[in-house]
Amino acid sequence: MNILFATSEAVPLAKTGGLADVAGALPKALNKRGVDTRVVMPKYAQIPPALLGQFEQVAVFNVAFGWRNQYCGLLRAEFEGVTYYLIDNERYFKRDGLYGYDDDSERFVFFCFAVMEAVRYMDFHPDIVHCHDWQTGLIPFLLKTRYFYDPAWAYTKSVFTIHNLKYQGLFGVEHLQDLLGVGYDMFYADSLEFYGAGSCMKGGLVYADKLTTVSGTYAEEIQTEYFGERLDSLLRYRSGDLIGIVNGIDDELFDPMNDIAIDVPYRNSLSRKRKNKVELQRELGLPQSENIPLVGIVSRLVEQKGFDLIMATFEELLQEDVQFVILGAGDERYEHFFNDAAFRYPDKVKVWIGYDDRLARRIYAGSDMFAMPSQFEPCGLSQLLALRYRSVPIVRETGGLKDTVRAYDEYNGEGNGFSFTNYNAHDYMFTVRRALALYRNEEVWKQIVNNGNKEDYSWNRSAKAYISVYSQLLAHREEKESWPVIL
Repeated sequence: MNILFATSEAVPLAKTGGLADVAGALPKALNKRGVDTRVVMPKYAQIPPALLGQFEQVAVFNVAFGWRNQYCGLLRAEFEGVTYYLIDNERYFKRDGLYGYDDDSERFVFFCFAVMEAVRYMDFHPDIVHCHDWQTGLIPFLLKTRYFYDPAWAYTKSVFTIHNLKYQGLFGVEHLQDLLGVGYDMFYADSLEFYGAGSCMKGGLVYADKLTTVSGTYAEEIQTEYFGERLDSLLRYRSGDLIGIVNGIDDELFDPMNDIAIDVPYRNSLSRKRKNKVELQRELGLPQSENIPLVGIVSRLVEQKGFDLIMATFEELLQEDVQFVILGAGDERYEHFFNDAAFRYPDKVKVWIGYDDRLARRIYAGSDMFAMPSQFEPCGLSQLLALRYRSVPIVRETGGLKDTVRAYDEYNGEGNGFSFTNYNAHDYMFTVRRALALYRNEEVWKQIVNNGNKEDYSWNRSAKAYISVYSQLLAHREEKESWPVIL
């Protein structure tokens, strides 16, 4: 079974969010199970030179799309048993950052065409091309149209994974026609057209053989009008091909027993974990005490992550005996709010605007609780990392948060965190206060943490589910290949 991951980012080469973690960790887990999984992505300027220096050039060729004919280089290297290919074109990818440019449409249409052409130069024929988010959504479209009879893609099936339905790659119809070199017949409602625009996301949703998303609950939610981003009717139509598979985390990369970013290694010992809290407090200038509950937040500071709820209740919660440590960047109003709170409550609030991997790990290890009251959350990795580092999540019951965090039940002692249902500030505040109250009961708190210890948050379980999806596709393909030819 040969799987080619097409993605716009992947750890360890380039990252802006959880997609990179998935595209970096899932291939490793699949390879461990005997699946030859390889990754192809753009050659960005931000790829670390030490890693880029390990790549060797495989081929140089031109990519024709629309009326354009652009240079493309193909590079190859191996990291931790996974083969990575880079698509090289400095005009499109030698820039600061990965996204956010006026010509993102052209950049990623080129990338999709380049992937289709690059397969000719790989010593590898993909049984399945696994595409991720709108940046690669046109690959299933091309596979079913322009490359349908191309020997380089003979018998290849496609899987398209929705990491966040909100980001769809919408552009003008005429503009996408020009880039793709196709007519209006490809821009009806049953193809790439989307309310008067052209949608790269729909290329995946309409044309891929199987659709996946990153949790079972999110797979159900996006088939409703509230979460469906005006694609819910299409997703209901394709519900038989849509499956939710919860993401995992790299349990070797994130291991509190072997993490050099933290001061005191630990596995299940709360006393050793709390020594990391004291060290975090000391580093950030907070009063040092193992007994003060510390709530961590590592997140993009955007509305989706529930920061309106956090802002609405922050002043009241600060009247409790509690500390907050926030790491992230995003909307200016949230950044200003937390900076102001840190100025007014220097003994209770510390804020780091930006991102720092070392500090993030120290917050996971040093916090007693981890707040993540998202408005919507396709999967979420932060709650999984919090559980891995024995920090108890406080979440809203949506998407992957609902699938991975179970509310603690005092009557049967089950549950690995705290949760609430409605997107309501007082429900959030009540849930935080409940967590703070139970934290003061040492035996109960140990039980909650131990419940979290029993879960498998690695990619092993997810890899099995993806292999099942791949196997279904290949079995169906082989069944068709075996049909008798009737003359």
